[in-house]
Amino acid sequence: QVQLVESGGGLVQAGGSLRLSCAASGRTFSSNGMGWFRQAPGKEREFVAVISWGGGSTHYAHSVKGRFTISRDNAKNTVYLQMNSLKPEDTAVYYCAASRSFVGSSNYRDYDYWGQGTQVTVSS
Repeated sequence: QVQLVESGGGLVQAGGSLRLSCAASGRTFSSNGMGWFRQAPGKEREFVAVISWGGGSTHYAHSVKGRFTISRDNAKNTVYLQMNSLKPEDTAVYYCAASRSFVGSSNYRDYDYWGQGTQVTVSS
């Protein structure tokens, strides 16, 4: 059974930091682009960041660029999202996902596997 399990979410004050982890099991995703998406209440799911299979290419949504960093450890089959300088508008459920391509994309339709999500709440 293939699973992606996110962890590391929580409640943090504005300006604070959190590090999300996404651990994969059931198969290796070392040849897949991996992405992070988020969904706030009443809003559609939106792209946050993506990293290519080897970690050599990353891409971020404009709203998080310079504050968030995506990385991966293929030996651990784990992807991370370091979130700094958090803002109340970053409040959402964060999901990791595995793309069917080597590099991934900002389009959620390119992703075959999804985690259950982890809640991030940023207070003002």
